Amino acid sequence: MQALQQKTQSRVVAQEQRALLSFGSSLTGQRLAAAPVSHGKAAMRVGAKIQRPTSRNNMTIMNVLEKSQTIQYTETSRAKSSSVLAIILGGGAGTRLYPLTKQRAKPAVPIGGAYRLIDVPMSNCINSGISKIYILTQFNSTSLNRHLARTYNMGSGVRFGGEGFVEVLAATQTPTEKQWFQGTADAVRQYAWLLTDTKNRNIEDVVILSGDHLYRMDYMQFVDYHRSSNADITIGCIAYDETRASDFGLMKIDGNRKVVSFAEKPKGDALKEMMVDTTVLGLSKEEAEAKPFIASMGIYVFKKGVLADMLKEDKTGGKKFNDFGGEIIPFAAANNMKVNAYLFEGFWEDIGTIKSFFEENLKLAQQAAPFEFYDPASPIYTSPRFLPPAKIEDDCQVEEAIISHGCTVKRSTIKNAVVGLRSHIAEGCTLHNTMIIGADYYESEEQIAKVTASGGVPLGIGAGSTLKNCIVDKNARIGKNVVIENKDGVEVSHAAGSRRRLLVEAQAGPLQAAARVVGRDVFRIPEGLAAAQAQ
Repeated sequence: MQALQQKTQSRVVAQEQRALLSFGSSLTGQRLAAAPVSHGKAAMRVGAKIQRPTSRNNMTIMNVLEKSQTIQYTETSRAKSSSVLAIILGGGAGTRLYPLTKQRAKPAVPIGGAYRLIDVPMSNCINSGISKIYILTQFNSTSLNRHLARTYNMGSGVRFGGEGFVEVLAATQTPTEKQWFQGTADAVRQYAWLLTDTKNRNIEDVVILSGDHLYRMDYMQFVDYHRSSNADITIGCIAYDETRASDFGLMKIDGNRKVVSFAEKPKGDALKEMMVDTTVLGLSKEEAEAKPFIASMGIYVFKKGVLADMLKEDKTGGKKFNDFGGEIIPFAAANNMKVNAYLFEGFWEDIGTIKSFFEENLKLAQQAAPFEFYDPASPIYTSPRFLPPAKIEDDCQVEEAIISHGCTVKRSTIKNAVVGLRSHIAEGCTLHNTMIIGADYYESEEQIAKVTASGGVPLGIGAGSTLKNCIVDKNARIGKNVVIENKDGVEVSHAAGSRRRLLVEAQAGPLQAAARVVGRDVFRIPEGLAAAQAQ
């Protein structure tokens, strides 16, 4: 009889432990195995310390709840990141990336053969555990919205603890706002009411990100530094030498990394005045001498209350702040707010111009590429397309190139190039220093025959064509024996003034430039068209 009582008590204790484990796992966000039960004192570890009474008969779930002071909650990384909100800025009209932004927003511009620029900050957020994300858009947002819906559909948010979301906030007119976004800060201001929305009640810090940068970063390290230093605003920054420093907004800091002044793209003497001792950021003496400038990455962490306050209209006599880098940051630094600098030492590049877009894409194809889209610990995600592997036929010569899935290449030479999704490269082609963005669809044999019979040009690059130093946008049709290159390196100008290596859009005829963009959905470039004819 005594043995039966002991067995019954053991079963009761085991049931209570399983219930307590379930209770503990809801606190920590962890799923843990049950602890072994002994006839002596039962023990368990679930990230919460539970003191068991001497008598097991008196131990119930209600006892635990009533003695809640004995449950010590251990904050997990998920708990910390759940109090962080990310806002990704979709950018303006993207004039510096035109014509790639003719029919798409900047963050939707393809990169690396299979990705889009928006995939970089989105993946960084996901890999950092940040699951509350807003994307602000205004121009040509259709393809961006489509890509986000296909790729980052959080569903009910269950996999992110029930609170994760990805929401696109488009520029719109309301009874109180009649204008489109006037700048980065104005875009956030027009949706500032979301900062106090019920579902964001637990948000403590807001990360402001850009949608046109290429880098891999753990944002929670950024946020942890912001919190540990008790900063009002923290700015992500990179140390640069003099050759690149003038292309960015620069900061001066004191010995505690506090920003004391800010200058937007200074030149000459103004540039020299922005030199600082970057050993304060952790660089060695030799590194600090080579890189005495601190450039803003254009990404920030704000305390939620500070951000809401800075977006009010009464900071400078009723004038609105429309821009973070040009207005809010200089104002905060000048008014003795705690604005700190956070050094990022990894690869980072602003893909804001055609020149940088072209060059950084080609660097991705190098054997020792400065940036890789795949990393086992923190991959860059994109839309699943379920395409077949690339097909390389016959005697192809491929050197330092990315050839994406769904492509077909026949007896061609490809060197230092990126060939995007579903691209068709016919036999005898030469691609050198070229980016082919790819196609949205395939043409069947019947469709190709019909197009050819009507005097048209099928999708892709025709046989015997040579493309050098150019970008071919989506769904372009280039005929046989076409030559697109600029042997003489001619530079051209446009309405905004002279621009080196200007890329222009080739619609129906040859255009001369140092490099070239063949525009999206170009109907055809006729057979035998040579760039030399444009002279």
